[in-house]
Amino acid sequence: MMSARIHPRMRRRVLHAGDPRATMLTSMSTSLHHRAVEHLGTRIVGGALPTGHVMLAEHLEDELKVSRSVVREAVRVLQSLGLVETIKRVGIRVLPAHRWNPFDPLVIRWRLAGEGRGAQLRSLAELRSAVEPVAAELAAGNAPESLRQELVGISLAMKEAGDAGDMARFLDLDIRFHALVLSGSGNEMFANLIGQVTETLTGRTVHGLMPEHPQKQALQWHMDVAHAIDAGDGSLARDAAAKIMRQTIAELAPSWDDQPRVFVPVS
Repeated sequence: MMSARIHPRMRRRVLHAGDPRATMLTSMSTSLHHRAVEHLGTRIVGGALPTGHVMLAEHLEDELKVSRSVVREAVRVLQSLGLVETIKRVGIRVLPAHRWNPFDPLVIRWRLAGEGRGAQLRSLAELRSAVEPVAAELAAGNAPESLRQELVGISLAMKEAGDAGDMARFLDLDIRFHALVLSGSGNEMFANLIGQVTETLTGRTVHGLMPEHPQKQALQWHMDVAHAIDAGDGSLARDAAAKIMRQTIAELAPSWDDQPRVFVPVS
C-alpha cells in the first residue's frame, strides 16, 4: 500500500503564512490553547484544583481533548502566572495563592469570577486608592493638552451615559477615563496598571456590583478630576480622585467582610 507522504514542497506550500488553510490551522490551535488556559486557570484560582494537586500531561490531553503541544503551551502560560510548576518525573503541581502573579489581568479576572471575588475587589480597591489620587495629581502637572481635553469630554459623556442608564457605554467611558488618568501621570509604572483597573471595572459590571444608575455625586467627582487636571490643579485633582475611591470602597466593602487576606511570606 502506498504511503500517504506529502512532498516537502507541497507541505511548505500548504503551510505558507498566506495560505488560508494555514490561517485556519493557526486559529484552531490558538482557540484550543486559549480554552486549555481558561479551563485550567479558572479551576486553579477557583479552588477546584487545590494547592499541591498534581496533574499529568497525558491526563490533561484526554480531559481537554487536545494535543500534547497545546497542553505544553497552556502549562507555560500558567507557569508564567505563578499558578503551577513542573516537576520532573512528578508532573504539574498547583502552587499556593501567594505564588500567583496578582497583577496579571487573567488572574484578576479568574479571581473575580470565583469565590474569592470579595478579596480580589478589596485588594484592587486598596491598590487603586493608593495610586489613582497620586496619578491624578501628577496628571494635573504633566499630562499633554490633548489628554486633558479628552478627559474633560469623557467625564461629560460619562454623566450623560450614567443619567440615561446606558451601562455598557458607561463602562467603556469609565475604563477610558481611569486609563487616561494613569497614563497622564507620566509614570510608566502607574500606566501599567491600566489592565488591572480595566478588569476591576469590567468585573464589577459583569457580576452585578454596579448600580443601575451611577450616583450623581460620583459622576460629579469624575468631572471634578477631569476639570482639575485640565486646569493644572493637582491638589483638587487628588482630592476628587480620593473621594471616588472612598466611595468605591464604601460600596464594595460588604462583599469582602468575610474574605481572608493573602499574606505573602517574606523571604
